[in-house]
Amino acid sequence: MSRIVEIRMPRFPECWESCGSCRAEEVYVQSVLIRAGENIGFDETVIVLETGKVALDIPSLYAGRVVEVHIDEGDLIDEGQLIATIDAG
Repeated sequence: MSRIVEIRMPRFPECWESCGSCRAEEVYVQSVLIRAGENIGFDETVIVLETGKVALDIPSLYAGRVVEVHIDEGDLIDEGQLIATIDAG
């Protein structure tokens, strides 16, 4: 049975709100590590973000088959933005 779920950009880390210096620049997708049709595991890194000061790995909250990737390398990204859809069924 198919169960389609979404991977979305999580809430930005607390340090971005408290000190502000990490989030002073735009956040973009440095690397996309998944492709449609591939199987991924829970907590597997799906994208790497770049802020100009730090690089952050964003993991999947689901295991399953990647149905579609909705972002590309170089894209600007913000909290809540759709990264990928996964068939977790």
